[in-house]
Amino acid sequence: MRHTDPEERWLGAVVHGAFFLLLGSSFTRFLTRDHGGAHTGWVVGLFAGFCLVYVLGHFLAPAPSPGSPPTTRHLVWLGSVSAVWIVLLVLAPSATWCAMPLLFTGLHALPPRIAVPVAAVLTALVVASEVRVSEGSLNPNMVVAPPALAAVATAVMVHLQRQGARQRVLIEDLVRARHELAVTERRAGVLAERQRLSGEIHDTLAQGLSSQRMLLLAAGRVWDTDPDAAREHVRWRSSPTNCSPRSATRRPAARPCPPRWPTG
Repeated sequence: MRHTDPEERWLGAVVHGAFFLLLGSSFTRFLTRDHGGAHTGWVVGLFAGFCLVYVLGHFLAPAPSPGSPPTTRHLVWLGSVSAVWIVLLVLAPSATWCAMPLLFTGLHALPPRIAVPVAAVLTALVVASEVRVSEGSLNPNMVVAPPALAAVATAVMVHLQRQGARQRVLIEDLVRARHELAVTERRAGVLAERQRLSGEIHDTLAQGLSSQRMLLLAAGRVWDTDPDAAREHVRWRSSPTNCSPRSATRRPAARPCPPRWPTG
């Protein structure tokens, strides 16, 4: 199992360490108690091949990341290492407990609908191997202990997988909600800015029109007494650059043009 998450790396290190520890103890037991048969050379070669296939799988067929389906390469590796273990189990029952790391590896990589039958098959092979090498009366622990351990391991791994799937869904919902919130806030900011600009334009236009109205009123008051001043107010009103609504909207922050009251 090769992942970037620290917890995944820690889990992979524990599984790999358990595999090599059980493999070493199984090989030691074979050399001290079960060797001497006609298949000793084959068994030693199978132990070496079993270890080699397991190590190569770590580099050539890493386990998928959580939530991702297993790759074809990983499935081929899992089937190959399981097949080597079954053949080794037939020739050397000492390799029985090497099934535990395979069990965790399969449960970690496979979906529950496939992992549970695989765990059941591995457990049945372990029980059969234990019964085959038992001496004297049958020990009930040989039949009860492996299924119990496999059931607990399977239940825990399936629960963790489903819990991880729910967490990934919640994280995706949270990310989507944050994105939607950011879009909503951006839209609200744009609408607020438009409202502010429209208010400024409205106030500027109102001030400009009020100034123009006062200029026209001033021109009307002095039209008969001071025609020149009245015409001055009218020319100021009609100038395209002085206090027209169009020029006012182009400079909303500018000060409105004050009316020029007659001095006489």
